[in-house]
Amino acid sequence: MLHLLNAIFYALFISAMGYYFITNLQWYSYKLKRVLFNHTKQWWHLVYFVLPFVLYIIVDAKSQYGFVVVIGYLALLWFWYKGLDKPLVFTGRVKRFFAAMFLFSLFFVFTFKHFAVMIPIFLAFLVSLFLEKMLFNGFKVKAEKKIESMPDMKVVGITASYGKTGIKNIIAHLLKVKYNTYATPRSVNTLGGVMKDVNDDLPTDTEVYVVEMGARGEGDIGEISTFVNPHYVVVGKIGPAHIEYFKTMENIRNTKMEILQSDRLERAWVHESTMVKPESNIHTFGTKENLDIRSSMPSPEYIIEDVEATLDATSFTLQGVRYSASILGAFNAMNLAAAVLVAKELGLSDEQIQTQLSTLEPVAHRLQRMDAGGKVILDDSFNGNIDGMMAAFDLATTYEGRKVVITPGLVEVDDDLNIQVAKRVNEVFDVVVVTGDLNYAIFKEHVDTDKLVKLASKGEMEAMLVEQTRAGDLILFANDAPSFV
Repeated sequence: MLHLLNAIFYALFISAMGYYFITNLQWYSYKLKRVLFNHTKQWWHLVYFVLPFVLYIIVDAKSQYGFVVVIGYLALLWFWYKGLDKPLVFTGRVKRFFAAMFLFSLFFVFTFKHFAVMIPIFLAFLVSLFLEKMLFNGFKVKAEKKIESMPDMKVVGITASYGKTGIKNIIAHLLKVKYNTYATPRSVNTLGGVMKDVNDDLPTDTEVYVVEMGARGEGDIGEISTFVNPHYVVVGKIGPAHIEYFKTMENIRNTKMEILQSDRLERAWVHESTMVKPESNIHTFGTKENLDIRSSMPSPEYIIEDVEATLDATSFTLQGVRYSASILGAFNAMNLAAAVLVAKELGLSDEQIQTQLSTLEPVAHRLQRMDAGGKVILDDSFNGNIDGMMAAFDLATTYEGRKVVITPGLVEVDDDLNIQVAKRVNEVFDVVVVTGDLNYAIFKEHVDTDKLVKLASKGEMEAMLVEQTRAGDLILFANDAPSFV
């Protein structure tokens, strides 16, 4: 009877351990190296994986009461699970992992009479890698054939350290007045995501396909670019996003410029931060403010001038023409200008562009304004870069009432940038609410004590808003880090 009980609890234990393992892998794009070395809460691995395993092995070896450890672990993992805002999604890959893990578990139980835990989990991981590689290659061939079957379709490739999704959405909105335009959805920007999008959702009558391209390492952009072979390319602002993966700004620039690896590139527009010189089909754009620090580089060919950002709209001048759109933040002038350049290249008139800009809706959670309960709410929770965040702070200064910011700070950047953020919010805001532990120590050092509020979990958000805000306030949600960060 005790043996049967231990067998049941063994199944529960390896299921729970496998759940923790594959959940973390899914968060970090199934890259084991990133889970092990780039996880911002590495102590989780010790508490929820290593120590429970060691304790289970010790107790199970010395007695028949390993199930007691399992009961404790299940309770511990349940509280961990309840605190997640991004739980495991049971994709085909996850289901295949669990199937392989249980098969290996049964093999060890019936062959060696041993309740193995780690070996089945890591064998399942290796098998899933092999299976995904096979499936990946099949999906890629299918997607390549579909693209080849649409020879008249123009492809616009977009990359940047930040602002990619915004540029993509603006370009798609402008071009749809003249073309059947389709853009990669949401923030889909990996090779696997683009391949799936092509296979499942790209309409066969698409005339212009706008593709966002992201990267976590060298070669990522090049893979996507050589896959879709864009005719037109935009490289937006280059900055220190994900610097912990790339190590240097030069590596980031080189990786972003891999987007030019296209067999059918006709024209590219690259932000001055790429630090490249113009060529016959590669053009630069930027602002006058940066001209004094570009002593070794020529001025941008397309200069964005007279930027005006209010709580209602963003306006700027490009090539003598004044443009305006109801999306917020001075940083968006660059994104708008890049989209305008693409639209003009593809034959849109200034009148068509102005008309489309007048109907442009803000991207959800990117400086999206809402008015509720007498409060002005700026939802910038999907913006996690220094320039965009500083632009949001500048925008907040135009508001005359009391100002509240809710932020975890920046993620995957050097501490110096979060120090800049903390000092700036201390200057601008009356209440500074820091979510989570990631950057709280930095904010505590640089923000006045009477302004600072710590929010331990998002579950406390509603009560905090009732307690800390009132009618007439401006509330800025600046970035939103998931619970595993």
